[in-house]
This record gives sequence, C-alpha cells and structure tokens, in this order.
Amino acid sequence: MNKLFLEENLADIRGKGLERALRLAEGPQGRKIRINGRDVLNFCSNNYLGLAGDARLARAAAEGMSREGFGAGASRLVCGNMSAHLQLEAKIARFKGAEESLLFSTGYMANVGILSSLFGRGDIIFSDRFNHASIIDGILLSQAKMKRYPHKDMGSLRKMLSEARGFRKRCIVTDSVFSMDGDIAPLDKIVSLAEEYDCWVMVDEAHAFGVLGEQGKGAVELFGLEDKIDIQMGTLSKAAGCFGAYCCGSRNLIKFLMNRARSFIYTTGLPPGVAAAACRAIEIIEDEPQRRERLWENTRYMLNGLRRMGWETLDSQTPIIPVVVKDAGLAVTLSQRLLGEGVFISAIRPPTVPQNTSRLRVSVMATHEREDLNFVLDCLARIGEELCLFS
Repeated sequence: MNKLFLEENLADIRGKGLERALRLAEGPQGRKIRINGRDVLNFCSNNYLGLAGDARLARAAAEGMSREGFGAGASRLVCGNMSAHLQLEAKIARFKGAEESLLFSTGYMANVGILSSLFGRGDIIFSDRFNHASIIDGILLSQAKMKRYPHKDMGSLRKMLSEARGFRKRCIVTDSVFSMDGDIAPLDKIVSLAEEYDCWVMVDEAHAFGVLGEQGKGAVELFGLEDKIDIQMGTLSKAAGCFGAYCCGSRNLIKFLMNRARSFIYTTGLPPGVAAAACRAIEIIEDEPQRRERLWENTRYMLNGLRRMGWETLDSQTPIIPVVVKDAGLAVTLSQRLLGEGVFISAIRPPTVPQNTSRLRVSVMATHEREDLNFVLDCLARIGEELCLFS
C-alpha cells in the first residue's frame, strides 16, 4: 500500500477544514442525547417524529424476534423471505396507495438497485443537481446518460428534455425533500413535463415519509400525485425511526425489481424484528397525527426565529433548516461552540454541499419542547454575534 498517498490526502482534507470524525452517541435517540459522555440537546437527527426511541417499536421488534429469530439468514430469494417482510410490504403499499412494494436493506441500496436495473445504455436520466449521492451513484452504475439540471429549475429541465432525442427510455428523478436545503421539489411541474415528453418519474421520499401530506404519506400525497408517479422510493430510518427502505409502484415494477435489482437479490433480508418494528411505526404515524402537527408547530417556530435573527436559511420548507455560514472553518467553530453550550448540531461541509455554502443543518423533532427551541435560538444569537456572522 502506498502510505504516502493516504498521508498526503488526509493532510489535504485536514488543511481545508473538511476532516470528519465519529462521535459516540449513547442511549436512545431523542430530544436529548449523550454525546462523548455528556447530555446535550439533539438538533441534528432525522428522527422527526421522535419514534426512534419509542418503547412500542422496541416491543414490536422483540415480539418479531421471538417469532422468527434475529437474522433472516439468507437472501429473500433463497430462504430469507419471512412473514414480517410480507406484512411490512403490504402495509407500505397500502399506506402509499400503490399496488405493491419491495423492501431494500438501505436507502442507498434501493436507489442504486432501482436505477441500475431499470435503465442502461441508450437511456437518459434527468437528475436534480441537489439529489442525494445514492441517486447519482445509481445513475452512474446504470451507464445511462445523465443530465443534471440546476436545482428545481423547470425551464432548464424543459430545455434538456426538448433536446434529448433518440433515447429508448427517459426518466426524471428527484428527491421530494432535499436533505441539506430542506426545500420541496416542484413535483406537479415535474409530472407535467414528464407527461409532455413521455418520461418516467422517480421520487425519493426519504425525508418526506411520515412528514409531508395530510396523513404523512409524503410529498406525493401533498401534491395529490399518487397515480402519476411511476417509482416511489423511501426510507424507514427517519420519521419511522427504524431501518430499511422500500420501492413501491405497479405490480410489474416490483416483479421486475425482484428479478433484476442486484442490491435486492444479493443481500440478506432485513432482520424480521426490524420489519416488525417498522410495521408498528407506520401504525403510529397513521394513528397519531398530533405528532406530525407538533413537528410542524416546532418547525414554524424555529424557522421564523432564525429568519428574524438574520440567519440565511435558504428556501427551507420542512423540519430540515440550513443555517448557512459559507466558510467551512466557521461552520465547524459554530458547531463546536454550540456543543460547548449543550446543543448538538453537526457542521455540513463540501463535498456534501457546494463550495462556500457550509452550514449547520438544524433538524427539528416533534418531541422538542418550546424551551429547547428558545435555548437554541438564544445560543445561536449570542454565538453568531460573537463570531461576527451577522451582516
């Protein structure tokens, strides 16, 4: 191994203020979390509804394990297809208003498997420039031609579509909620363009599942497009507080993926206890709309407070609120200062976000109390002033 290569590259990362390190999180995920041995307020988790530490999910997981053991033991196409998987897939399909659904082990595996199996040479995929890395990697693996349109720029997308001739299949793929900016894709306009130019539409609902829509079914429900989206993908690790991912759509789509998606075929099935917990989480999402109402109440309060203070929050419309400070070093300093005050918010730097847009990614949860929100706002006001971050 060329050790000099590693040393030089790590030094370069360190010199640019982009070095990352793991912090130890202890105890259940919730509004408070223990980081490196200290209890702090947690404002960087995707646990939007506060379900990750819910005892009902733990009980459902234990009951699932008592029935079917801990591990699935094999790929689901070998002998790892268990009743908990089938129950969860049926529940997801019903919840999302689709004919069928298929479980994947992670959101990354879902996007890579879906895109690389459905599309290939001779096809073209149009991808929002701010789409998740797993979407980009899935397109690259598919070997389809990729065209990245400027973020939510429907004029540019239309121009690209009008110029794309001679391809076998065309697809527009987008996150519904963008994980670093917190804004929402214009799905109604995307579907309209797809119908005009005969394109497939794929939507990644990872940060919208359980959060958006009257019943928490996602942005597809919010826009009333349940019968207009060809491929709906999402995760169970955020608002649902569990683990795993899904794709839902037509019966033929699911049969195709079951036979062609390598990231489904060649991996062990989800542990049955995890699937059982996810089933319970969806039931809670359906039965307790007050969780979602509290989440949005907290989101509006935090977003309004930050904007009144003068922080740049981009076009956030969701519980994901970017606090942009531009410089990577300042973002790290602000994060460290907040941690010293007892507030955990991670600094997000390139390559996760574009150059000169480094930020703190504030993530609001339903379980945050008003005093938590006020404390964070007060800390950001004081530390921001001390670091001269206000214009």
